[in-house]
Amino acid sequence: MRDGIITGLILVFVPFSLTSIGGGGAIIAGIQNETVNVHNWLSAEDFIHLFAVSRAAPGPGMVLATVIGWHVAGWLGALVASLALFVPSSLLCYAVFRWTNTHREKKWHRVMREGLAPVGIGLIMAGVISLFRVTNGGLLGLSIACLATAILYFIPKFPVLIVLALGGAIAAVALGGWQGF
Repeated sequence: MRDGIITGLILVFVPFSLTSIGGGGAIIAGIQNETVNVHNWLSAEDFIHLFAVSRAAPGPGMVLATVIGWHVAGWLGALVASLALFVPSSLLCYAVFRWTNTHREKKWHRVMREGLAPVGIGLIMAGVISLFRVTNGGLLGLSIACLATAILYFIPKFPVLIVLALGGAIAAVALGGWQGF
């Protein structure tokens, strides 16, 4: 059984590694679908909890793979999931960088960079929508997300930690979580 899960982790995370255009946020929706709906390794609630832990943990933003691997197969699962997510994309990035760096001044190189940017943004948006659906954010969550987006769009240098704190404070006050705030 454990060998099947280890193989499953590899088969899930290697393709995501190779398609993570736009960074880790671009593959969250796919990871959620694979781990919750396809393989049934996690419940939707477990996924949200592990996602929160991965965001709170120091290190790369996609520690999510590590905590999912650990949750479903212990330390070996954590190691395998981490390597499956980080090694293939790292090798691909290195190879592409080495190959394209000599062509930086050519038109096709600029077009490729500009063409991949919307793909990355779209994949990140899909991840946000997936998380929003799983958490049942409702009107309050949507309002906080829109406010945060507006702040960061119109004031790009605004400190992200303050935006996060403001969102948390608004949610806590709206849900009555902080008495006497």
